[in-house]
Amino acid sequence: MQIYVVGGAVRDELMGRPVTDRDYVVVGATPDALRSLGFKPVGRDFPVFLHPETHEEYALARTERKNGRGYHGFDFYAAPDVTLEEDLARRDLTINAMARGEDGVLRDPFDGRADLEASVLRHVGAAFVEDPVRLLRLARFAARFSDFSIAPETLALMRHMTANGEIDHLTPERVWQEISRGLMEDAPQRMVQVLRDCGALARLMPEVDALFQTPERVDFHPEGNTGAHTLLALAVAARMRLSLPARFAVLTHDLGKALTPAGLLPRHHGHEERGDAPLAALCERLRVPAACRELARLAIRQHGKMHRAAGEAALRPETMTWIMETCDLKRRPERFAALLETCEADARGRMGREDAPWPPRGRWQKAAAAFCGVEGGVIAASLVDKTQIADRLHAARVAAVRAALAATPTDS
Repeated sequence: MQIYVVGGAVRDELMGRPVTDRDYVVVGATPDALRSLGFKPVGRDFPVFLHPETHEEYALARTERKNGRGYHGFDFYAAPDVTLEEDLARRDLTINAMARGEDGVLRDPFDGRADLEASVLRHVGAAFVEDPVRLLRLARFAARFSDFSIAPETLALMRHMTANGEIDHLTPERVWQEISRGLMEDAPQRMVQVLRDCGALARLMPEVDALFQTPERVDFHPEGNTGAHTLLALAVAARMRLSLPARFAVLTHDLGKALTPAGLLPRHHGHEERGDAPLAALCERLRVPAACRELARLAIRQHGKMHRAAGEAALRPETMTWIMETCDLKRRPERFAALLETCEADARGRMGREDAPWPPRGRWQKAAAAFCGVEGGVIAASLVDKTQIADRLHAARVAAVRAALAATPTDS
């Protein structure tokens, strides 16, 4: 029995990156042999075991054969006669198909180290096309390793996977798992671009893909389309280290622009209201979690107004109060803070700088503090006619916001 560290741990070690967890492949063993050593079986589709002390995963070396469509359409064969090279051959990318034995020797049958040194993402073999998850994983790796190029022959296979419909057999949960992980990488905009380059974006997120055919003001992005601006804003969101809900909101905040009548473009009159339907369709298809869905809807509806809190035609205190009430600021202050970050990334995305000033932030923060300082319970206790509570509370909030902003210049 031989044990090897495989995959990402080997790759990250060679790159000088922190290794947070390790996966192991066991060659020349059987399930009974591992159980006799105290390993606990956890694999449902193939033999995977947990080490009795470290609880790290150990998988028996295996091969796989395609027997249907999609991610689950495989037969697996795990037996003592499966070699390390046969196990590595079923992996997605050459940089993930390396192993290091207990003797410390690197096993690299598919030249993954050379591709690491050349900063290339390359598929291991023709079987790459059999698993549509690999397409999403590669796009995610492109977001993680933003200076890596994709081998032309690998991109050609990705386009083939899209064209032959293999990608349509992915489950919503798996698509969202990979998309959400990619959004949290250092360069999430690259994941979106790679998916678009191979045609998968139009199949998985057609609402986002449509933005690349939507004219945009050149001061938002010199390429003159909303998709290019969205990618720039998403890059800024990553550099700002925003949360997943905020990054998803940045990705989707302009969905309504794709539905703006051609005669109004590149102006975006009324696109906030038009964004509800495509967002709902996207979230339903991918089963997007509620936190991401709710913040995205707020961003679609409110981001245009949020930008107008500063400047010569700054929003009135009444309007700002109404927006904060719509956002349920009192009960969900963390969500309102994320909305501010989303809008800030959108604004900074126009300039490509995560440190560019966004004057509305200061005014919103002062307004929010004043808004939350109004005690609804005190107002309610002072009223005999409880039907007046909502109106009195709103009026008190408006007055507090007006007072807080009175000494604040509209451009700060």
